[in-house]
Amino acid sequence: MRRAAVAAAATAMAVSLAACGSAKESGDKAAAPKKSAGDNITVGLLLPENQTARYEKLDRPLIEKKVKELTNGKGVISYANAQQDAPTQKQQFDTMIAKKVNVIIVDAVDSKAIQASVQKAKDSGIPVVAYDRLAEGPIDGYTSFDNEAVGKAQGESLLKALGTKAASDQIVMMNGASTDPNAALFKKGAHSVLDGKVKIGAEYDTADWLASNANTNMQGAIAKLGKGKVNGVYSANDGLAGGIITALKAAGISPLPPVTGQDAELAGVQRIVTGQQYMSVYKSYPQEAAIAGEMAVALAQGKPLDSIATSKSDSGSAKQIPSVIVPVVALTKANIKDTVIKDKIYTIPEICTAQFKAACGAAGLK
Repeated sequence: MRRAAVAAAATAMAVSLAACGSAKESGDKAAAPKKSAGDNITVGLLLPENQTARYEKLDRPLIEKKVKELTNGKGVISYANAQQDAPTQKQQFDTMIAKKVNVIIVDAVDSKAIQASVQKAKDSGIPVVAYDRLAEGPIDGYTSFDNEAVGKAQGESLLKALGTKAASDQIVMMNGASTDPNAALFKKGAHSVLDGKVKIGAEYDTADWLASNANTNMQGAIAKLGKGKVNGVYSANDGLAGGIITALKAAGISPLPPVTGQDAELAGVQRIVTGQQYMSVYKSYPQEAAIAGEMAVALAQGKPLDSIATSKSDSGSAKQIPSVIVPVVALTKANIKDTVIKDKIYTIPEICTAQFKAACGAAGLK
């Protein structure tokens, strides 16, 4: 499954998004927001899963830190993780409404399935911030990354890795979960770059973003195409990349073809250092989390988002949602220092454990 913007990173491929779509704006009359509780607010925080390392390591503590900072230490976080189960998240959302929290931040497991709960919160006077994924329903604020740009960065990096042979090469595309609206945007961005420039021999939507499912899909792709016919793999994130690379190794494919990723997970960065994974996409989680915290506190205190939100986004059910879209950076071996280390996501000792010291030295990470 967010510090300062990293658009100036050495090999940055950063872009900003004017997120737009077409949608029918909800005609339901929402209840008036609750009166401000000042600094004594409770923020409901609903994250989608804990398979992806970022949610517990970065998103949760960073949002908590920002809420505390903006409320003089008085703001309280009421937290729940759905563990990739949409019905569980609906129950958690309804519990937040019953507890009468002042605002809810939700990173939806299923953006459509959560719509009724978002409407219920609105009717109860509880504003909702969509975090990382644009949930359906009357959302009050939204922050995420330029998700099409993520796919484009992955596709462009893969073409660069394939070089002049790209036109005659064949790749496998391992997209994310079909229930995640971001996965569709990653896929769209990647196809905009890859289509017509390389043959796509097999393509999968990976259920629940599980590495085990990516591993199974990759085994199927190898059986279908042949061991010598997989020249590259578009992987939507680092978790999937781990399952893909395991399958490639098990099939005896050597050298490994270039594999993309996303999220700059520690294991992904270490695979990049050793050359097993070609790239990832680094997203400034501290920046995204800070924005979500700012939006949540402002809404809980009855303040407009005009000074925070710089753009508008449309979902399938609401228009002109105040939004902040954070730029992204293609992460390769060449710019690890200028991204995850510079922004204190990881330290060199965290990346360069005994197993990776030689590779780190060769990569200039000392």
